[in-house]
Amino acid sequence: MNSIGCSGILGGMNTTTQTPAHPDLLEDPARFERELRSRWTARLRHRTRMAAAGLGMVGILMTSACAATASETTASTTTAQSASAQDTSGQSSTESAAASETSDSDGSAAEVLELAQAFADTLDDEQREALYQDYTYENATNWSNFPQALLEGGMGAGGEGAPPSGAAGEAPGDEASADDAAQAEGAPPAEGEMPADDAESDAAASAGEGSEDEQTAAAPDSGTSSGRVGLQISTLSEEQRAALEALLEAALGDGENEGYDEVMSVLAADDYLLQETGGSDYGSDNYYIAFLGDPSEDGTWELQFGGHHLAVSNTYSDGELASATPSFRGTEPTGEFTYDGETYDPMTQETTALTAMLDSLSEDELAAAEIEQNDLLLGPGADGEFPEEAEGVKVSDLTEDQQQLVLAAIETYVDDLPEDEAAAYMERYEAELEDTYVSFSGGTDLSEAGDYVRIDGPSVWIELSMQNGVAFSEPHIHSVWRDRETDYAGLTESTDGEEASGTAGGTAAPA
Repeated sequence: MNSIGCSGILGGMNTTTQTPAHPDLLEDPARFERELRSRWTARLRHRTRMAAAGLGMVGILMTSACAATASETTASTTTAQSASAQDTSGQSSTESAAASETSDSDGSAAEVLELAQAFADTLDDEQREALYQDYTYENATNWSNFPQALLEGGMGAGGEGAPPSGAAGEAPGDEASADDAAQAEGAPPAEGEMPADDAESDAAASAGEGSEDEQTAAAPDSGTSSGRVGLQISTLSEEQRAALEALLEAALGDGENEGYDEVMSVLAADDYLLQETGGSDYGSDNYYIAFLGDPSEDGTWELQFGGHHLAVSNTYSDGELASATPSFRGTEPTGEFTYDGETYDPMTQETTALTAMLDSLSEDELAAAEIEQNDLLLGPGADGEFPEEAEGVKVSDLTEDQQQLVLAAIETYVDDLPEDEAAAYMERYEAELEDTYVSFSGGTDLSEAGDYVRIDGPSVWIELSMQNGVAFSEPHIHSVWRDRETDYAGLTESTDGEEASGTAGGTAAPA
């Protein structure tokens, strides 16, 4: 196993100490709400000024990229300003400047393509064969919150069952059922029921006590997956791991506790599980990287990276990000933990923003927002199953301050992308905000098993569910971000093999 740091999670890199994004705000909810409002208001003022200057969407994204890289050279800034000035004299000059800026921006699709090819160049023939997979609906939807060993044992996508070998817990008795095992960590219970209670979780946490065959027998076979496709991280050398890390850093956001930082923290949490439980199926070595299709400037391909509690699925089409969803994050333990001398806190930013959003609701608004749901409705294996009717309180019925808290909560998911690509998503979600709904079940502080929250818009879909602990007694987090319009860049079973259309900032197909 490799030691883990926030900038060296895959080994061979220098490590830095990670601290919570708002360490002094977490104990002051009122101040945290003001901080979120201020952050989003500044973004709105920035966009308004640019719109008044006559800039189109390309100019907005280009200028955002410049703002995010204020430390870049004066020449780069001058290029962006020149492009803005030339906007009124001709569309072609703006497009040319934007193309130049895109190719130079950190986290751009062009950089992702370059680093994808650089990573592939470090691999031998056998590794490349594992890395390159067909761009198909079957492969694209083959992600899960399970550890890999459970998938190979027949668990399939769609939930999470008994923990890997060596995890804490007592051996099950004769009364432990397959349903108990499946519900121990997130296999969806019947709608309206609570996730498995502590007794069920303890019974399911038996894998370390029994044989491998007994563990597999305890896990129901959904028949949807036999394991992730792609190249296992454990096969990579130091040089190859460094190349992969550079690729992930370009494809993800660079904010503190967001994007790349958050993904590295999720992997650190799994190494922490390995350290604390001895379960050899935990750990960052058990994550997989795959290129679905051939990375190119004029085709469609997906960067797929995932493992236990993680799914990154960025799809690129014609040199642009076409989709960043589905995006799954989870973590056990929940909250801050220390591993190998580094402090991590993968998802407190999300839970704090979602809690602030819920806490802003009045009693009548909470009553309108409350539903019966406690597990992810659209987790792994539930592709395309968006409900036809929204539930909860409509955001247009909320005050302006409350609406800003909804946007701030959404932003903690979208900011897992580089700034220009995140801005395109947020532009659309903001435009659709009035027709977006907020719902919840259980407690609004998202601290107990069964607590649940959802944001459901014409495009955006975000869920977070508190699950029973598996390795530890405390509840842990499962969360997913989907997009009704651009999940898998519009790839479905019926369109399998066709080129993706549209980009992350718009619908999968023109209206």
